[in-house]
Amino acid sequence: MKQLLCAGFVLYAAAVSAQPHHVQSTGPGARLQNCHDCATVQSVVQEKRKGNGGAVGIVGGAVVGGLLGNQIGKGTGNTVATVGGAVAGGYAGNEVQKHVNARAMWVTTVKMRDGSIRRFEQDARPGWGSGNVVHVRGQVLSRA
Repeated sequence: MKQLLCAGFVLYAAAVSAQPHHVQSTGPGARLQNCHDCATVQSVVQEKRKGNGGAVGIVGGAVVGGLLGNQIGKGTGNTVATVGGAVAGGYAGNEVQKHVNARAMWVTTVKMRDGSIRRFEQDARPGWGSGNVVHVRGQVLSRA
């Protein structure tokens, strides 16, 4: 009787181990395959963007440039230097205003399911990092 029980147990164990086991993966790759609007984050970096120039920078720079140019030469040379200083000052003032208004942006690079690479910009630091899976809805990313 013992031999029969042992033989039955061995046969049962062999039958169970011979059947294929279906292990469901829950890693990022599995989530990406099951999600049609998902992508994998490749990188998240902070970049600085130039701000906008404007009338304040142009006018302020032109006034200062014109005053400095007026100090050079006499007669026609003085007029040319004043105009040249105003033009150069206007350009420089505009560039200074762009620098003052500069802002930091967070750029997330993702790899889509089809293999294409897309970049998304946002003002605040995102809550995901390299290797995370995110949802892509138009131009907006959200955590998957």
